[in-house]
Amino acid sequence: MSSKVVMDAKAIDRATARIAHEIIEKNHGTDDIVILGIPTRGEHLARRLCEKIKAIEGVDIPLGALDATLYRDDIGMKDVPTLKKMDIQFSIDSKVVILVDDVLFTGRTIRAAMNALMDYGRPTIIELAVLVDRGHRELPIKADFVGKNLPTARDEGVKVRLEEVDEVNEVVVFEAVAEDVK
Repeated sequence: MSSKVVMDAKAIDRATARIAHEIIEKNHGTDDIVILGIPTRGEHLARRLCEKIKAIEGVDIPLGALDATLYRDDIGMKDVPTLKKMDIQFSIDSKVVILVDDVLFTGRTIRAAMNALMDYGRPTIIELAVLVDRGHRELPIKADFVGKNLPTARDEGVKVRLEEVDEVNEVVVFEAVAEDVK
């Protein structure tokens, strides 16, 4: 299986810094913002965004994790799902909730995340930040903040590797079989 690195550690760092600035600018500051990462890699990217925002604005943004596994529409089509981390220790009512994920592909994970989020309250608005948007949407989902638009073929996969999980920071495009595609 051949692969190609399309973002290295510096590119990922630049993208997260840019997204942090865009979040602050779009929301006219940081009031009422909370950030929720979608495990696994979205959670680590969310933490990085919070750190960047703190470096820029000097404020701590509430940070949590939102596991959408049980809200997926393909839950019975695959192996028994492994539940990941759900950690929301603050109210999301009347907040700007920024969902963070590593790759936006079909839109199904984000749809599931929005359904899960509604069990926790009623945000004022939900925004989406992703490191990579690779297209091929099956649902009308669009990211508000994108690190890199990466047009790919359907038979290619995209893998975000983060040092917190994978001991390296990079984004790789690879030839994939159907079950590898993300």
